[in-house]
Amino acid sequence: MDDPQYGGVAGSEASPNSGVVPPRPVAPLPTAPTPRRRSGWRVLGWLFLALSVSVNIGLFVTLLGTVAFFSLGSQSGTFTESVIQKGSRSKKIVVVSVEGVINSRQADRVRGQLKMAAKDSAVAGLIIRVNSPGGTISASDQIYHEIRTFREREGKPVLAFMQGVAASGGYYVSAACEQIMAEPTAITGSIGVIMSYFVLEDLLEEKLGVLPVVVKSGERKDWPSSYHKPTEEQLEYLQTQLIRPAYARFLSIVQTSRQDHLSAEQVEALADGTIFSAHEAQENRLIDQIGYLDDAMTLIQSMADVTNALVVEYREPFTVRDLVGLRSRPSFLKIDQHTLHEWSTPQVLYLWRAF
Repeated sequence: MDDPQYGGVAGSEASPNSGVVPPRPVAPLPTAPTPRRRSGWRVLGWLFLALSVSVNIGLFVTLLGTVAFFSLGSQSGTFTESVIQKGSRSKKIVVVSVEGVINSRQADRVRGQLKMAAKDSAVAGLIIRVNSPGGTISASDQIYHEIRTFREREGKPVLAFMQGVAASGGYYVSAACEQIMAEPTAITGSIGVIMSYFVLEDLLEEKLGVLPVVVKSGERKDWPSSYHKPTEEQLEYLQTQLIRPAYARFLSIVQTSRQDHLSAEQVEALADGTIFSAHEAQENRLIDQIGYLDDAMTLIQSMADVTNALVVEYREPFTVRDLVGLRSRPSFLKIDQHTLHEWSTPQVLYLWRAF
């Protein structure tokens, strides 16, 4: 049977003598050459990548430097200057603040600020801005000593400026300055010493059924004790060993500060713990003037014999610890050994307690 597709007999094979010409193989059509892509975009991409890496490395290094600066700023004793009144940078008045209850941390901060002011040749004088009811005896005395040392070494005037409450240890600190000015509504005075503690005997034994046991080497080793009511002998012991020496120190500080205005007897008469308004304090010559911060800035420039001075306040730089502290709130119920020690240990204080 013929196969019309091949024009021959089905199943037969073409031979050279059959007269049938075999089909020629079809040559593939030539393909168009692929155009070479331009390398400009590739170069541009590499440049962009290199630039991005460089920028990110720069930002990372800057971030590390910023963290290091803010983390170590306060530890190295450096402070930032906040301008209170514009003026010539060649003549500078520095405001150092003593605020809140005076403790060892505040004493360290004031010491650092006074050292920074001593290194600045442009500083012509200081204003010690006091808004404190006092605090521990040692911290109050440390700040007093640092201010006196600055005055003696640098020979520059220092003015105390009282705001709000500047009582007890607040007045003790102010007494280190050459002059004292107070705002009209300021409260000061409270010259004296106080010590208080809790007696938990009835609470522990009668309410909680707890019997404290104390083993000591001598009779007075645990005087005063929160575990039993004090005897007259114990109270007199505390007066002799703690209260009277601290009180005598306070009197001597005030007498030295106000020796041109008050006699020793007059100081002692005022030093019974009485608080005074600013006007009463001026009448009793415990302070020199009444005014506001603008008046204090004018007075200190007059004392330093300068005009148009730049007035700045030293402040602690914002640290990473502060940033973390904004997000972490301490638990009110968290009581550690240090807290228990503070609550149970009597403290002798230059402090005015209005409660």
